[in-house]
Parts: sequence; structure tokens; C-alpha cells
Amino acid sequence: MSAVEVNFDGLPGPTHNYSGLSEGNLASERNRNLVADPRQAALQGLAKMKALADAGYAQAVLPPHERPAVDALRALGFAADSDAGVIARAAREAPQLLAACSSAAAMWVANAATVSPSSDTADGRVHFTPANLASHFHRALETATTTRILRAIFNDPEKFAVHEPLPATAQFGDEGAANHMRFAAGTATPGLELFVYGRVALDTGAAVPKRYPARQTREASEAIARRHGLDPGRILFAQQNPAAIDAGAFHNDVVAVGNGTVLFCHERAFLMPEALFASLRSVLGPAFTPIVVRESEVSLDRAVATYLFNSQLLTRTDGGMLLVAPSECIEDPTVAACLRRITSDAGPIAEVRAFDLRQSMKNGGGPACLRLRAVMSEAERAAVAANVWLDEALHSALTAWVERHYRDRLTSGDLADPALLDEDRRALDELSRLLRIGNVYPFQMV
Repeated sequence: MSAVEVNFDGLPGPTHNYSGLSEGNLASERNRNLVADPRQAALQGLAKMKALADAGYAQAVLPPHERPAVDALRALGFAADSDAGVIARAAREAPQLLAACSSAAAMWVANAATVSPSSDTADGRVHFTPANLASHFHRALETATTTRILRAIFNDPEKFAVHEPLPATAQFGDEGAANHMRFAAGTATPGLELFVYGRVALDTGAAVPKRYPARQTREASEAIARRHGLDPGRILFAQQNPAAIDAGAFHNDVVAVGNGTVLFCHERAFLMPEALFASLRSVLGPAFTPIVVRESEVSLDRAVATYLFNSQLLTRTDGGMLLVAPSECIEDPTVAACLRRITSDAGPIAEVRAFDLRQSMKNGGGPACLRLRAVMSEAERAAVAANVWLDEALHSALTAWVERHYRDRLTSGDLADPALLDEDRRALDELSRLLRIGNVYPFQMV
């Protein structure tokens, strides 16, 4: 059965802003209170999607979330007679909570869920576990809407299983596919799924970072592997290097990316890299190819600053691989030299293509953050009735939609504007009809 990897990219939402909410995400912290351009953010994301679709890659889109999250503000005690009143009270009494409830971080759909293809699962269905994102309040708000969106799109129970998120506790902190990779000789063959965790919640003696919190727990990764029905002989669990987390690699996809039988990573990405490579080689055989960038060539700090490893690694029709990188990588002389070496040494990465994603990058999200990977058979793709497959018509429609509804300037102070909520709801109501996903937003369910 033929299968392809589909990249489901998230659309930045109308409240895209720089509130600096994410501890350990250095770009988010350093760019706090800059002026954002939501329109440009969405158009930059759409341009990347269109370019990859034009190059023959399977490309789809996931919608943004409703923001500000008025229901969350009401739950926090900001009572008022109207939604506008709720926002005004929050802005007056707790502007940082309003900022958290206005976050457009759902655009980074690598955190939306962990996905296992049907070739890996015991029941032969594609399994999704929406991430609980329990480490940050503003991210945890995404889980319910993400689950509804995934169930609206993958709504054939014979082919898809969209689970409930794991319990939203510290012991089961789950950040989604940003800490998960799949390796396989071919898309239709059973794969090896690698789960990367930052800490072991139930072992107080395990190594942990000293500066920033480790968000993903081993316990969460193990639970997902069990509920997806994965073969225990084709699962690996590896700990992220605490030094990488302390350097700003809040998710493993900031320091490593895998595709096929290739792992592209920084030498300080994993706590025990040689043991991990040996385990990968024992399952994948001699085809396993690690491409390890040494600290002496590109420092961990520079890798995090440019998001070198937060790139997409895609297989070309000739069998070589394309690295989809942020433009910061080719603008940085050290990283650019590293990429020239990698693409000229006859290795598997044959090409680098850079994209301007600066609106996302300033908030700490590169090309890999913006997409959720799902290997799907032809029959599984056909079972998706929603209008999410990016082609010329959908790209044109989404571009026009963004230009109609998005502002080109947004500051933290603008989040108090009650008109922003009305703009967001009108946009999302139109979008849900365009994508044919039904009523997935709280305002549509009143």
C-alpha cells in the first residue's frame, strides 16, 4: 500500500504577538513586547506551504485557535456582562493573563499531537494523542480545541484514532511531536519510533537541567507508545541532554531532526548519543546514518539562535534529502559554512532551501515547529473529507482570507481591544466553513 508523509502546517492566528510567555524559549523571551505583524506571519507560513506543495510534497493546513480565550478568562474570575467586559477587566487587573489567553502559539503544530502511522500500530489505524502542554498555562489552553480540530479532520473511526490528551499533570507533561521522531526504510514499512524526554518524573535521581524546566517526561512518552499499540521492539526512549535544554532547546526538535534512516543533530542533543546511535543501528541496520554537527563547528548556542536543526528534512524523488531551513541559517556565516559542507560531501542531505519565517522565528518557532508530520496511505488521505489539502485554489483562498481579516500590526497593548476578538471570530467562522471542519471553536458552540 502506497503511503506518503503529509506535513500539516499550522496557520498563525490573528492575535500573533510577542508577549514573551514561554520560559526557556530564548527567542520568545528576548523579543518580548516587539511589534508583531500577524498578516505577514500567516503569509510567510503560507508561502512555505505553497513552495513545498509546488515541489511535489504532500501539504495540508491546520487552522488557528480562537483568541483571546474568553472562557479561560471567565474561569479565572474575570466576570462581566459581556465578552468585551471580560477582556477589559483582565486588561485592567491582570494584563499578563490576558496576554496568555491571547497567545497564538497553536500555530506551532509540532506541539499539537504525537502521531503514529497505521503501519506501526497494532490495530492498523493512524493514532493521534493531542499534547496536554501542561508545562505552560498559555499552551495548555490549546488542548481542547486541538482535539476537536483533529477529530473533525480525522473523523473516520475505521482509519483514525484521536485519543484524549494524557492527564494534565507534571508527571505526564507531553509536548507532542516536537519530542518524537520516526525512522523507516520506506513510508509504507513499519517504522522505529523514537521518543525523546527531558526528565523522568518518578525518578528524583535522574539528570535534569539546571536553568530551564524539562517539559517532556518519559512517563508521558511511554503512555503514548502504549495507547498507540506500538511494537515494543520498535520503540526507543532517549533523554535529551539537559545542557541542550539549558541552552534554550526547550524541545528536542530544536537540536535534532530525523527522516527515513537519517538523523541530523547536534552532538550535545542527547544525554547518551552513542548508546542511542547503537540502538538505532541495531534496528535500522547499516542504512542508519547519523549526521552529527560538532560543537567545534557550530556551537549549541548558535544552533539554537539560528534554529539549524528546527528544519524539515524531506525525501526528494531522487532519494536525496532536502533540508528546509529558516533564512537565519544561510545568513549566519558559521551555520552557512556547515550547511555547505554537509551538502557537498556526498551524504544524504543534498539540498538546503531557506525560507523567511521571521515572524515565527522571533517567537521561537522555525520550519519544524510549524508542521505536524503524518505518514498516510492513499486510502487514509481519501478518508479526510475536510478541505485541508493545500493546492492552488486553497492557497489562493487562504491568502485572500488572511488579507481580509488580519492586522498588519499588533502590540501587547492591542490585546485589550475588544474589536480584536470580534475580528478573530469573524475570521475563524469563515475559515471553518472554507476548510469544512464544522463548529470547532467555543464561540460557535454557544
